[in-house]
Amino acid sequence: MQIIEHILVFVAFIGLVTWTICHQSSRNQIKTKCFEDWLLDITGMFVQGILIPLLQATIIYQLYRHWLPTWQGYFHIPLIFTFLLSFIVVDYLYYWNHRLLHSTFFWNIHQVHHTVTCMDVLGTSRNTIWASFLIIYLWIHSWFIYLLKDPTGYLLGVSLTSALDLWRHSQLIISSNSWLYRFLSPWLILPQDHAWHHSSQFFNCNYGANLKLWDRLHGTYYNNDRLPNRIGITTSLTLTQKLLFPFL
Repeated sequence: MQIIEHILVFVAFIGLVTWTICHQSSRNQIKTKCFEDWLLDITGMFVQGILIPLLQATIIYQLYRHWLPTWQGYFHIPLIFTFLLSFIVVDYLYYWNHRLLHSTFFWNIHQVHHTVTCMDVLGTSRNTIWASFLIIYLWIHSWFIYLLKDPTGYLLGVSLTSALDLWRHSQLIISSNSWLYRFLSPWLILPQDHAWHHSSQFFNCNYGANLKLWDRLHGTYYNNDRLPNRIGITTSLTLTQKLLFPFL
């Protein structure tokens, strides 16, 4: 089932990359990316797309087997509830995880992600290498997969969350006049919502991954159908610092 999860995310990634190449303005922005940005993005995709899943499936999963040998497959929960556990409950935990990454203590590690200067699916995973180990998904997904007798629904939720994350960082914007926008906008974080999170005009908003509910509940939601004029921040970090030592 984990293989199917990765296939679904890979298909979403290829689809968005294909759209980006075919869309003229997005294609032109990719052409202007410098070597350093390409290296950061490719490294980030390798870490989050290959290294982190391998760690989840091997080392971290085995640690749970060692610490709690009698808990493997302990919970028998229907598919729909395990899906909701992944898509809603874990989403709320990530909301606070994301806000913590924006705190004074962790911002130096997370700031590299905000050096993206245009919404770009290739920059979804841009981050210092250490940031991936501070994102809750690494630890909690392995935990629930270990505990659940049938993690199929949970993995479907993980796949959908990952696909939405790719879309959220892309420029595939749904027109505000469309029926799809009217259906999705009240509850789902859209690319234009996340663009404001990356904006240098209006900072510290729209931390949610899947649902707008958490930002609305905690007063961090910013609603604007238009895209911001400026995306990203500038730093004086060297490439080595961006990859490994952003706290220096």
